[in-house]
Amino acid sequence: MKVILLENIDNLGKKNEIKDVPAGFARNFLIPKGLVLIATQENIKKLEEEKNKEQEKSSKELEEMEKQASQLDGMEVVIEMKTGKEGQLFQSINKQKISERLKELGFDINKNNIDLKTPIKELGEFSIKIKFEHNLEAEIKIIVSEEKE
Repeated sequence: MKVILLENIDNLGKKNEIKDVPAGFARNFLIPKGLVLIATQENIKKLEEEKNKEQEKSSKELEEMEKQASQLDGMEVVIEMKTGKEGQLFQSINKQKISERLKELGFDINKNNIDLKTPIKELGEFSIKIKFEHNLEAEIKIIVSEEKE
């Protein structure tokens, strides 16, 4: 029996693939659990339409990310922090702070996309990579300066 997989199934296949499975396995296990559809002409046509929509959506997302990555690449982001008498920071700068600062500048960057090994604990300039989906990267320069009162 030919079926269309509605999700990834171990040892069988990936979502949206058409597979040939034993009829009993399909009727007794896969169909009742909602894991597959029987591969009729109508269902195959719907599958093709859905694939086309997903591909269009994916290409739009890629375009958006490329645009955002190119805008961010080489950008200098200034973060002002309170410091002690000898220039030490009272607070370290972590992924969350960088993400918040980028949001203030109009970029919606998730903190998990920021490649920062250890928090920044001193004044100065630091190069940070931002990793996007589709293997895109941008490098920004974080400039940590003393807050002016």
